[in-house]
Amino acid sequence: MTDPTSPTTAPADLPDTEAVPAPAAAPAGRRPVAAAFRALTALAALTGIALDTIESGDLGRLFSYFTIQSNILLAIACAWSAHRAWTGRPALSPRITGGALLYISITGLVFHFVLSNDASGFAMTSQRTPLESIANHLLHTVTPLAAALDWLLLTAPGGFLLRHAGQWLVYPLLYLPFALIRGALLDPGTEGRYPYPFLDVDLHGYDGIAGNAVAFGLAFYGLALTLVLLDRVRPHARVLGNRISPTGSGRLK
Repeated sequence: MTDPTSPTTAPADLPDTEAVPAPAAAPAGRRPVAAAFRALTALAALTGIALDTIESGDLGRLFSYFTIQSNILLAIACAWSAHRAWTGRPALSPRITGGALLYISITGLVFHFVLSNDASGFAMTSQRTPLESIANHLLHTVTPLAAALDWLLLTAPGGFLLRHAGQWLVYPLLYLPFALIRGALLDPGTEGRYPYPFLDVDLHGYDGIAGNAVAFGLAFYGLALTLVLLDRVRPHARVLGNRISPTGSGRLK
């Protein structure tokens, strides 16, 4: 007989729970591909902002643009997320990454379909220096596309929630009074008094601005809902295999 007080080994038919960590406790693993891509996206945003800063004679006007602000937010989110991916820490909250994606998507879509479209009635076309042209492409095309690719290829689906769509709109809604108050404080005729034609009180009056704000607000909310819906139905991207950890546990992000 075996002495019940003496040390014994676990029966062979019982699993060794200490040898194999539970999925919830297993390390997420480093994600070097995601880390590198997000670092490059942050660098693209910061490079575009730096080039615009070099060419700008009015930094207050420059940093009043939604384009600059959304790229700053994207750079912060991407740099933060790159660090977490490289060190194997848990991914950022989808509330944060989704908000950054929505804002930079607004920047790209409004630029290409409204501000660069003469038929929109709100076109902003002007001669640009070579540095301004490079910055323009980085901030309005490269970073929105990079953010979309990161979401589609390097982020696990299903993280966006319906309530996030409304929460993400807080910043665009706050941008409206910011732009109007700033414009009201500047002298009439000041160049760039209002950052965008659809927010120009001198052109449209406050009634017209209110109508524009409702139209754009509904469009932005529709875009936010679309992102939430697509995030729920898109397939899980597994083709990159960007882990270097010995286990396959955890989410791909």
